[in-house]
Amino acid sequence: RTQMGEQTNKVVTVLLKAAIPAQNALYGLLVMLGIVGNGLVMGVVGRGLVKEGLARQHSDIILLNLVLSNLLVSLVRNIPLLLADVGLQLFTSPGCCQFLMFMWVWLRSVNVWMTMCLSAFHFLTLCRLGPVVPAGPHGPRASLQRLLLVLALIWSLNLLYSFPGFFFSTQGGRNSTEELMLVSSTTRPLLGCVWSFPSRRGGLAYATTSLVLHELLPILLMVATNLGTLHTLARHGRSQRAGETTLTRRIPAERRAAKVVLVLIMLFIISWGASVLSVNYYNYNRGPSTEFLLVMARFTNSLFIAFSPLVLLAGHSRLKAIFRVIADH
Repeated sequence: RTQMGEQTNKVVTVLLKAAIPAQNALYGLLVMLGIVGNGLVMGVVGRGLVKEGLARQHSDIILLNLVLSNLLVSLVRNIPLLLADVGLQLFTSPGCCQFLMFMWVWLRSVNVWMTMCLSAFHFLTLCRLGPVVPAGPHGPRASLQRLLLVLALIWSLNLLYSFPGFFFSTQGGRNSTEELMLVSSTTRPLLGCVWSFPSRRGGLAYATTSLVLHELLPILLMVATNLGTLHTLARHGRSQRAGETTLTRRIPAERRAAKVVLVLIMLFIISWGASVLSVNYYNYNRGPSTEFLLVMARFTNSLFIAFSPLVLLAGHSRLKAIFRVIADH
């Protein structure tokens, strides 16, 4: 059985190496799609916020932060990965590696929690507990302040969480291999940068903390809030049919928004979940499927960033209007 497993592993390795040009082309397409798509969404949503003000555009504020984190991840992490894949030997100093590892962890962690924030916001809106419901004459301003505080906490708390990336990473050299991986950083020694914890036990403790805080917990919360959204929409639908609700005009719009958010969260869970499986298989098992799973993680890490603008295009009225104008010309 051992010899058969080794032969299977060798066959998989040969096939993966033969497919490298196609992999690079597909990965390059995903990276470019992520940059162009998120840049377009950020420009359109940002322009709308400048023209119409922030007070009643809470979902667009969250959306702007989400696509900003998507775009920064593409520029700071995915482009160097792409350049390394096409054969450019990129190496940097230990200090630069510490800064880059810190940035990779920070931006990926923010990206996770911004996605969770969008899901939770929509759920609270449907429950009439969200910031779109004024609580008095200062309701819109107070709700905006609460939302901005939540967003500031997401950026700042993840900034603090990412400091180990600065202190426990270094430049590993040309022939270095990664002893530990995190979904929030990278799936191989990019630019020669590797994690360097004082002990393997300490590294696994940090990886386990990352697994719980930034991988399992947000996914579970997204699933819970989306199930709550579906339940709340079903309840409003029953009330509407029974003539017991005054939200008749809002329900169709909220239902359309719920579908967009649900597809967005499902896309995130699929892409992030595959990365979680691959990276934690590497950290805790390292069996014969390691190489294949790391190739899969490479693509699934970029899947959400590349396709989320297309999902938003299908459900965001302002984006659809801009796209129609572009298509007409």
